Amino acid sequence: MGRILVVDDEPDLRFLLRRVLASAGHEVTDAGDGATALGFVHESLPDLVVTDMMMPVMGGVEFIRRLRVDPETAAIPILAVTGDWHLAVGADATLAKPWQGTELLAVVNDLLRKGRDGR
Repeated sequence: MGRILVVDDEPDLRFLLRRVLASAGHEVTDAGDGATALGFVHESLPDLVVTDMMMPVMGGVEFIRRLRVDPETAAIPILAVTGDWHLAVGADATLAKPWQGTELLAVVNDLLRKGRDGR
């Protein structure tokens, strides 16, 4: 199982993502925006980031860009969970809202496996 950081400005969606991922055995941390999430990333590198794209303070586009330009975080797999998939530049995978739990877990497990295998 993996350490996953969930980033979304909607508390209900963060709760649901945490619940689905934790029920599958993952360790989950969450943040309400990209700026807060960057702090968490640098405290403890996650195995995977699941992020929304449209958020206040720092949205997903800038958050992903900052992860990708930093050599320490550039290889972290990123799943963009969004209604605006065309904004998910730099993400390794996208999942459209609304999503199903089984679909989310399949994508998460695939990204974690690829991350462990060196992409």
